Amino acid sequence: MSKRDYYEILGVNKSVDEKELKKAYRRQAMKHHPDRNPDSKGAEEKFKEAKEAYEILNDPQKRQAYDQYGHAGVDPSQGGFGHSAGAGNFSDVFGDVFGDIFGGSGGGRGGRQRQRRGADLQYNMEMSLEEAVKGVKKTIKIPTYVDCDPCKGSGAKKGSSSTSCDTCKGAGQVRMQQGFFSVQQTCPSCHGQGTVIKDPCTSCSGQGRVRKEKTLSVKVPAGVDTGDRIRLTGEGEAGGPGAVAGDLYVQVHVRDHNIFDRDGDNLYCEMPISFASACLGGELEVPTLDGKVKLKIPEETQTGRMFRLRGKGISPMRGGMRGDLMCRVVVETPVKLNKEQKNKLKEFDDYLCGSKKQHSPKSSNWWDGVKTFWDEMTH
Repeated sequence: MSKRDYYEILGVNKSVDEKELKKAYRRQAMKHHPDRNPDSKGAEEKFKEAKEAYEILNDPQKRQAYDQYGHAGVDPSQGGFGHSAGAGNFSDVFGDVFGDIFGGSGGGRGGRQRQRRGADLQYNMEMSLEEAVKGVKKTIKIPTYVDCDPCKGSGAKKGSSSTSCDTCKGAGQVRMQQGFFSVQQTCPSCHGQGTVIKDPCTSCSGQGRVRKEKTLSVKVPAGVDTGDRIRLTGEGEAGGPGAVAGDLYVQVHVRDHNIFDRDGDNLYCEMPISFASACLGGELEVPTLDGKVKLKIPEETQTGRMFRLRGKGISPMRGGMRGDLMCRVVVETPVKLNKEQKNKLKEFDDYLCGSKKQHSPKSSNWWDGVKTFWDEMTH
């Protein structure tokens, strides 16, 4: 677990809302992702730090614990919340500590000890930009604990069942008299459950669950982005006999695209055009996620000019206006010219020499500024 301040890692303050937190994480994830920095171990560590910080701050319960107790509040080794683990809340933690004295876990007196809820699991899912934009159904395999099929998770052999504990008479607690003091402790026979399994299931040895690879179909909604999480309730690890299963969190990572860059609901691309097209204008075919569209390039277009295609970006996952596609024009300089082509190009350049201010105003103004600078330096 990183010991750096989580807010500092993501570059946000403590009052940041969920939307801005997500944007901050997306920026850090894109900047330090290992695929973009294959030779940098430092980038990989920063990526992991950003992921860890986002997982804590994006969970209201964990964030509250972190704000109040710092790293100790979310460090599982110190009794805090674990990452994607069914750690429960602080009452569970203190209940484990004081349960033997006051009876029962979670602060209840004289009650049975609750079965531990199954652990939450996390699955990292990679997908293409096209899949993220349109939505997709993916089949995944999760190694986990599931309810034992022969005993249906009870832990008892088929045809039998658990029975009331003879030691504590089903209370889950026993009382011990020591002089003037009466101390209530967890029953050593049933470990606080109040029941015992005398004829355990041979498939799970009475545990009620077995290790297995589970196959799931995950429906990914349209518009997801890197950092989004999909929660599948009850698809985590099975708990003990009678306990509920944990949840499965599917962490989304969208792979880089060879044409488009994504920023929120907008897409960006660079579009190379020839020198002649930039001078004379014309129509170009532009790729979008919906197919080709025509884009009119006006005369005298300069490199770096941005064209906006409204509604050709991404539809937000939670509804709203669709984003735009931003096309940046890059005028491509001809390469590998033969002798004749070079001569023609030189003739054209010489032809324009007498009217630079008219045909190349930016170049002329820049050189005028340079000359002024030199004159001031020499005086």
